[in-house]
Amino acid sequence: MNSNRRKFLTFAALAVPTAGGMLALPGTAFGASGDLPDFLPIPRASLGPAVNADGYHVDRIKGNLYWVTDSFYQAMFLTTRDGVVLVDAPPTIGHNLQRAIDDVTKVNGRPNKVTHLVHSHFHADHVGASGIFGKNVERVAHKETARLLREARDPNRPVPTTTFDDHYTLRVGGETLQLDHHGPNHSPDNIFIHAPNQETLMVVDVVYPGWAPFKGLGVSQEVPNWVRMHDVALRYPWRTLVSGHLGRLGTRTDVTLQRDYVTDLRTGAEAAIANLDPSPYFAKYGPAANAWAIFDGYLDEAARLAADPVIAKYAGTLAAVDVFTFDNAFALVESARIDAGRLGPFAIHP
Repeated sequence: MNSNRRKFLTFAALAVPTAGGMLALPGTAFGASGDLPDFLPIPRASLGPAVNADGYHVDRIKGNLYWVTDSFYQAMFLTTRDGVVLVDAPPTIGHNLQRAIDDVTKVNGRPNKVTHLVHSHFHADHVGASGIFGKNVERVAHKETARLLREARDPNRPVPTTTFDDHYTLRVGGETLQLDHHGPNHSPDNIFIHAPNQETLMVVDVVYPGWAPFKGLGVSQEVPNWVRMHDVALRYPWRTLVSGHLGRLGTRTDVTLQRDYVTDLRTGAEAAIANLDPSPYFAKYGPAANAWAIFDGYLDEAARLAADPVIAKYAGTLAAVDVFTFDNAFALVESARIDAGRLGPFAIHP
């Protein structure tokens, strides 16, 4: 392990927000004093359990279903009489995945070998530690995941061995997972993983329980469908959500709260496009024929107009609402323009 990687992991273990508070690493500085901005405090309800000395937390969801987190990423696993079914393998958790599995199976007396690994989608931040489980693992994913991983040629992300189009029922050792693809959203291949007997749904990079969504609506590649996935998730019968990110599990209330946040932001984005006067940007940058400066000024202001009231409304309710809401608003402004055709001053020339 190189020294920079070791320093990062040390800091991540010691300076991660948890329900127990923020544990600081004394004497650590990332830049000159005053270089970094301050943000709103994180609501206690948004934080999860503290991680252990190795940097992870593992706990039972229901029955033989468990989750593991490092407070940044999450994975889920089923212990069965025939082996372990692991869903995702985030590299930040890495070999702690097996340690967490060992912790559980040592107590419940089930095999600790990972026999099946389900990919929520192809992104390296969620399955980039798949390779540590070796070749003798059945890797299950959407067919698009397999295509994208064949193109990636990443030894840390072996190509799935079992693929499906729309729906697939995985049965291992008396346990069941239902895998469903509802179309492209965060990524072209992102799927829903439902554990019906445990009343649990795992869907990654869509809902961020207790937090505002990550930058650019979770850097989603298909914004309208990403928005629609909130309603899709609520159609499933579940009590517990594994979201793939951050330090706590989610509830149905978390999904409806984020849906409200996105709805408010989208409404503000559409209103900004309809009402924002573009003439100052044309007057300032038009004489220099700087088209990009015109668009940049106009779109940034539209995003700001959409974001500011939403930040004020959800401050203290959604963690870090002041961090990424401008970027989320920008994504919705662009989606309103190019997906929904609300072009504002850039509509059909008379």
